[in-house]
This record gives sequence, structure tokens and C-alpha cells, in this order.
Amino acid sequence: MGAGPAGIYAAEALAGQDAVPIAVDLVDRLPAPFGLVRYGIAPDHLKMRALRETLRHTLAHDRVRFVGNVEIGRDIELDELRRSVDAVVYTYGAAGDRRLGIPGEELPGSMAATELVAWYCGHPDADRAGVEEAVTRARDVVVVGVGNVALDVARVLARSPAELEATDMPQHVLDALAAAPVERVTILGRRGPAQATFTTQELKELGHLAAATVLVDPADLATDPATEALAAEDRHVARNIAVLHEFAGHTAEPGRATVRLRFHARPVRLLGTDRVTGVEVERTTVDENGRAVGTGALDVLPADLVVRSVGYRGHPLPGLPMDGGTVPHDAGRVLRDGAVSRGEYVAGWIKRGPTGVVGTNKHDARETVASLLADVASGALRPGARDGDWVDRLEHPVLLPDWQAIDAAEIALGATHGRARTTIHEREALLAAVRSAAAAHGG
Repeated sequence: MGAGPAGIYAAEALAGQDAVPIAVDLVDRLPAPFGLVRYGIAPDHLKMRALRETLRHTLAHDRVRFVGNVEIGRDIELDELRRSVDAVVYTYGAAGDRRLGIPGEELPGSMAATELVAWYCGHPDADRAGVEEAVTRARDVVVVGVGNVALDVARVLARSPAELEATDMPQHVLDALAAAPVERVTILGRRGPAQATFTTQELKELGHLAAATVLVDPADLATDPATEALAAEDRHVARNIAVLHEFAGHTAEPGRATVRLRFHARPVRLLGTDRVTGVEVERTTVDENGRAVGTGALDVLPADLVVRSVGYRGHPLPGLPMDGGTVPHDAGRVLRDGAVSRGEYVAGWIKRGPTGVVGTNKHDARETVASLLADVASGALRPGARDGDWVDRLEHPVLLPDWQAIDAAEIALGATHGRARTTIHEREALLAAVRSAAAAHGG
């Protein structure tokens, strides 16, 4: 249940073994597969997004069937689905955002990174009007958070139109970003540089922007015993700090936007009446337990757009247990009231939380599949008789040939703009591509 990396890796592991005869339905709420790779990885990460060319091989496996445009609670109830198959593996990710919990967070001009990312990736559920209204005003942007998604958001907003032209962003996204008046982007980290969670590769990319200069205040990089200890024991931390020291030597240049990384800075409230106009920030220190502690020193950053990027959170499916944003489990076996629920499994972010890189899902999915296969071998999971094919009861499923029609339509649309692909963002337009292909083939 979920055709992103975790679901596809689980399908790959199931289809690639011969100990148990198996058929896998790879189900997704959206008409298009690939989940995070299509709708989460920033479109200017061309090599990372090319991972879908590898993932698509699993979709074509003769033991795997892609079934898109299926929403639990709308097209089929979870109980009905469970009765229709021998086992369900939940792999639908963690698409919800975490909040800052500060005054002013509800003001127009304040949004979650999930909203902005969904928009620039062409997600069908993106709030196009709301995001574009905010982006068109965004001269001063504040991004709260120092993970990879925060850097993605800052980088995309600071890129020149020419740098984004080769991406598969929807045309309206490219047009809106080209017209955006962004001059300053400030990335706030509530703790020090040693506690930042971005990768060194992501950090280095900020230093190669064609129309923006990345800045760091040397005072934010002042060492202390705790930072020195972290850098000594963790090469990742040491590499990040080394790159930040390089950035600390940069100076702002006339005619170029700036991307400033600011550490020990905790937002305490968003300012404004009808919309965001600024962020009040408190200077912090890091205590012996690695927690940010306020010093009481305050200042204000101007801001037309504030983007919070402080973590993702899973949402429950109707009828599925949740515990703190993830599904409770034992080695991938879903737990209901503390006991293993026969025939229910979980993998990916909805299993372990939003951690790791895309490849982390492969190991995670294999653990879950190993549990499923072990249950078959032990007799804890037994195949049952089924009353027909559950997919036949769906009204508008999108199967592999339908997705191939969408794929072809996006490639054709991209060609009209001189690009390899342009993402079709509206659900109805995605389904129209399916209908058009079916009509052309006499379907």
C-alpha cells in the first residue's frame, strides 16, 4: 500500500524470491508511482530523480501489478482489502508536517516545507494558488530547519531560471519561480552546526548557485568542547563544519541573492497582522544534552515567506493503528493492542519514521519481507480462498499501461518546452492522458 521506494523495494524483494509463489499488487493513492522520488526529491536533483528509471523495472515484473488511483476509504475500505488478499504491506510514507508551535504560525505567508515541495514537484494535491500567492511576494525568505529538505527549499528558491530549465517541474512552477523577487534566504538552525542533519553533499550544492552567494557568520562556528568532541568522533560533522568555514569566507555581492545559514537561532514568534512580515529570533546555546537553550537575546528578521522544515509525520489510514506518527510493529509485523496482527506488515517511513536516505528503504523493506516469508514458512500466514480479483471492483484503477500513457504524455509535454519531461500536476489531467491513450487504441 504505497508505490514509493519502500513499496517498490518490498515488491522487488517479494517478486525476486522463489520460496513462496507470490503475486504482488503495488497500490497507490495517486495515478503515478514512485512516491518520494517523484514528489519529494527536489527536481533539480536530476541524478537522484533518475532513480525512478531503476524503480520502474519492478513495475514491469511479471509478478507485480501496479494499481494506482486507489484511496482507502474512498475506493475500497481497509477491511475489504484485507479480506481480498493474503497480506498487506503498508508503505505509504510520512507526508504530514510538524509544526513550530509559536505565535503567528497561522499567518498567510507561513507554510510547511511539505506544501512548497508538493507544489514545485507537481503533486496533484498541492495548493497551487496559495503557494504561488506567497512566492510572488517572497523577497525575504526564512527557512526554519537544517535538514536536507530545508536546503532543498532554499536552493530551489535561490536558483536562477536557467538553472531550473532542465528540470521536469510543471511549467507554471518554473514561471512562478522565475518571477519571484527572492533576494535573501535565511536558514535557521536552532542548535549549532555540529547538530545540523543535512548531508555534506547537499550543503556543498549551495556553494554552486549561479545567482546566489551562501554566507555564514564566523561567530556561529566558534568551537566549544562539545562541538570539538562531535567533530572528532563523526567525520560527517567534521566535513560539514569544514564546508561551513569555507562559506564563512564569502561576502555578499551586488546583484546576487544571498543564502545565509544562521545557527543558534530559535524562532519564537512570527510577526505581522494580515500576513507574515518578520520572524523574532532568540539566540541559543547548546547544553550538555545537545538541547537548544534560550539566552534571552532577541532580534527580528524581515520575512515575506516563512517555511518550516522541522520534520515529517505519518498520518493514519482509516482502521490502521498509529503510535506517534508511525505504525507499531515487530520487525515489520503490525501490532494491534500489542499483539501481532496476522497478514499486516509495514515498511518505510510509516514504519520507522522519516529517517535515512532513499536507499535506506531497501534494507528496511527486506526486513519486513523476511518477516512475511518467515510467517508463511511457519504457517502463521496461510493463503486463503479469494472471491475474484479485488481490482475488478474498482471504478477507475490506473494500471501499468495507463501509467505508461501518463509517462508518454509527460515526455511529449516536455518536448514542447525543449525538455526531457514536464510533470503533469493535475489529477484530472493525469487521468485524461489515460483516457486519451485508451481512445487512440480503441479502448
